[in-house]
Amino acid sequence: MKTKRADTEGGPYAGSAGTGGVDAVRPRRGGPVCPPETLAQIADLELVARIIVEGLVSGLHRSPFHGYSAEFSQYRHYRPGDDLKYVDWKLVARTDRLYTKQFRETTNMAAALVLDASASMAFPVARRSAGPKAADRVSKFRYGVIAAAALAHLISGQGDAIGLLAGERFLPPRTGRQHLRRLLATLGALEPHDAWHGGEMVRRAAEHMSRRGLLLVLSDFYDAEDRTLAELRRAARMGHEVVLFQILSLDELELPYRRDLEFTDLETGRRLAINAGLARREYKDAIAAFLERWRNRAAAEGFQYSLIVTDTPPDRALRNFLLSRTR
Repeated sequence: MKTKRADTEGGPYAGSAGTGGVDAVRPRRGGPVCPPETLAQIADLELVARIIVEGLVSGLHRSPFHGYSAEFSQYRHYRPGDDLKYVDWKLVARTDRLYTKQFRETTNMAAALVLDASASMAFPVARRSAGPKAADRVSKFRYGVIAAAALAHLISGQGDAIGLLAGERFLPPRTGRQHLRRLLATLGALEPHDAWHGGEMVRRAAEHMSRRGLLLVLSDFYDAEDRTLAELRRAARMGHEVVLFQILSLDELELPYRRDLEFTDLETGRRLAINAGLARREYKDAIAAFLERWRNRAAAEGFQYSLIVTDTPPDRALRNFLLSRTR
């Protein structure tokens, strides 16, 4: 059988891909504030993060993350030297006595972003020969970088510590503007390559957090499912809250090709020639089972799970995630 190379390489093999309910996960078509393909063209990742975060949490009644806060504890009599800004002047007017408010400070949250920087995340590969529309499509990796940058900006902005583990790069959770800029610069310099050892990455991130925190994992979750799940479960037993963002492209969900094609695995270089039209039903059943497996596992373990398709505007995807945390 004569085969042709696919216009975009690196699609998952039908037997190893992920899930269905494709109609349920298809993003609603609407007027996005900023489409993902537009954001992907902006080199300044800090600007991209600000664009997404600006107005993202408007309408939320409370912070979606349990970070630093100062809660009122009690009143006590004013003592010489106390800061006057803590004097309750309304109480003074009622009682003619000076009282100051005391506050209890809660601990800052520590969060770690674990980003899959493997070669499979480079799908779809933009090829200029396929035309400008194909060249502008956002890869899973670029989408993951944008989402991670927005989450880092959001968490750091509320005074909490944020860290990053991606490929060989590791930044421990820290607070402050300079640390955020360093993290965003690190994200911006990453390139997808090799394979992703999800279990090892999750274990390293969990063990590097000195106290209970928030573990945010962004991946397609194709590789070593059982090992990755075991380490996610272990992280939860350590007291960390686990959040999973499964990032896939619409092509991976639907296999929209109709002719003979040759796919190249971006990590191993293996090639597979198929008739896409004939393989489509079996492939979609396999991808549906894969996604349902991860969705059910997350629910059983108490992980927060979000399936994100790369043509969904990042602000919409993250807003849905944040709203689910405040319910």
